[in-house]
Amino acid sequence: MNSNGGFVLINTIIAVVVVIVVVLTVILSLRHYTQHGEEVVVPSITSLYLEEANIVAASEGLKIEVIDSTYSKKTELGTIVEQNPKAGAKVKNGRTIYVIQNARFRRPIFLPELHDLSVRQAERTIKGLGLNVAEIIYEPSMYKDIVLDVRQNDSSLVAGSRLEEGVSLTLVVGKGQGTAEVNVPSVIGKSLHDARSWLLGNMLTIGVVEYDSIPTEETQSAYVVFSQSPESGTVVVEGTSVNLKLSMDIEKTITADNEQSEEDFF
Repeated sequence: MNSNGGFVLINTIIAVVVVIVVVLTVILSLRHYTQHGEEVVVPSITSLYLEEANIVAASEGLKIEVIDSTYSKKTELGTIVEQNPKAGAKVKNGRTIYVIQNARFRRPIFLPELHDLSVRQAERTIKGLGLNVAEIIYEPSMYKDIVLDVRQNDSSLVAGSRLEEGVSLTLVVGKGQGTAEVNVPSVIGKSLHDARSWLLGNMLTIGVVEYDSIPTEETQSAYVVFSQSPESGTVVVEGTSVNLKLSMDIEKTITADNEQSEEDFF
C-alpha cells in the first residue's frame, strides 16, 4: 500500500471513530435528558390536603399543579378529589400530577324570604338549599301553619342572611289564635326585623306592612316603624296581628312616639 493509500485509510478510520463518538455522546445525552428508563409509580394523593400531597409527590420526584376546584360533600374541605395521572400509573421522574381540589370553605347560601310561607313550603325550600330544619316551634297566630320567624341559635334571620351549607334552622310557625290576653307593646322606632322579634316575644305577629316610600335593597334596613295598629297598651288575644307603617323619616317616628306617650299619660 502506498503512502497516499495509507493516509486515506487512517483518515477514514479517524472519521468513523469520530462519528461513533459523536453518536454515542448524543445518545447518552438524550438518555440523560429524557431520564430514559427512570420511571416512578404515581402515588395516590386523593383525599389528602394539598400540603400533604406535595410532600408525598416530592418524595417520588413528582410535582403537583392544581388545575381546578370544586365543591363536594363527600370529601373533606381543602382535600384533593381527583388526580391525573391516576394512582399506580408509571411516569418519568419530574412529571407533574394535575389535581382538582375540593373547596376550602363551605358553599355560602343566602336565605330567601320564608315569612308567610306555609311550613311545608318553607321546609322544602330550606332542605333544597342544603340546610336543615332542626326544630319547629308553634306560637299563637291569626294564621295557622304559616311561618312567622326563622332563627339560628335563637337569633332571628332576615331574607338575604348569609349561611353555610348544612347549618340547622328553627322555624316559628303559627298555630292559630290563643285565648290568653296580652298587652300590645310599642314597636315605634324599631326596624321591621326588630319589631317582628319584639312582637313574637309577646305572642303577637306582624300583619300588614306599609312603607311611606318604595324601599330598595340598599335602603330597606333604614326604615323604622312610625305607626302601629293596634296601638301599644291595647289588650288583645294571643296571636293577634299588628299592622305597621314604616318610614326613613325620623321626625315621623319622634312625633308618633310623643303622641303615644301623651296618650299613655292621660
